[in-house]
Amino acid sequence: MPNIKAAEKWVRQSEKRTTRNKDVKTRLKTFFKKAVSTQDAEVALSVESQLDKAAKSGIIHPNKAARKKSRLAAAMKRAASAPEKTTKAKSPSKAKNTKKSGKK
Repeated sequence: MPNIKAAEKWVRQSEKRTTRNKDVKTRLKTFFKKAVSTQDAEVALSVESQLDKAAKSGIIHPNKAARKKSRLAAAMKRAASAPEKTTKAKSPSKAKNTKKSGKK
């Protein structure tokens, strides 16, 4: 425990900032994953906005925000150009002999 009264306040402030920043960082990760999985342009724009806000307030580095936005745009572009996957129905396979031998 600090001996200086101001240092005690610094510890309290640091704890508050740490919990707030951790919350924002985890929320950003969740938004990013959601945007990549849904491939929705509106969601992507809101994620970019959240990344910019976090960078502006110093929660994440501005270069990290730029990198994440770039990767999000690349993922959206890949998803837009990728053909839709079609699932084929499996053809009926030959029935396998499931008899067990009588030996033990």
